[in-house]
Amino acid sequence: MMKLRVTLVFALILTAYIAPAQQTRWTVVNRSKNPNDDSKPNSAAVPDVYALTGHFDRIVILRFKYKTDLLLAMEKMVKQEHIQDGVILSAIGSVRGYEVHQVSNRSFPSHDTYERNPTQPADLVSMNGYVIDGRIHAHMTLATPERVIAGHLEPGTQVFTFAIVTIGVMNGTDLARIDDKTYR
Repeated sequence: MMKLRVTLVFALILTAYIAPAQQTRWTVVNRSKNPNDDSKPNSAAVPDVYALTGHFDRIVILRFKYKTDLLLAMEKMVKQEHIQDGVILSAIGSVRGYEVHQVSNRSFPSHDTYERNPTQPADLVSMNGYVIDGRIHAHMTLATPERVIAGHLEPGTQVFTFAIVTIGVMNGTDLARIDDKTYR
């Protein structure tokens, strides 16, 4: 009986230790600040498509070392480099684990499904997106030997060997509404 209890306690401790390191998934509903925005129809005043033009003032290349949280360090450098608006042009490297989210429904309010796997190493194949008024909206693609993972970059994506991210910095181009889902 004592041996069974010791084995059971050991199994519980081992489960508690291993469980947080496994892959997890959950879905979040993104309701607008104004609930009426989720049900409003498209406005004729908003064009189906519009163009913004601009020029890069400079290119900033960021290099991240082992165990750095990719998104948190990007946010730090965007602030340090005074980047208000920009285009994330590329990224390469590898990660020790990741957290991403993808849109997971077709009607408003939008739903995001988050996927976290802090123990799955992967190659950072690409990243693109925008810096909008100092806020990062980055999408990335990761590859493992088994599959490809893509989605919005979230905190918890930790660098393995290194990561390099290139940002084209823009001034004078107003990107404020470019990712506003209510501007329709």
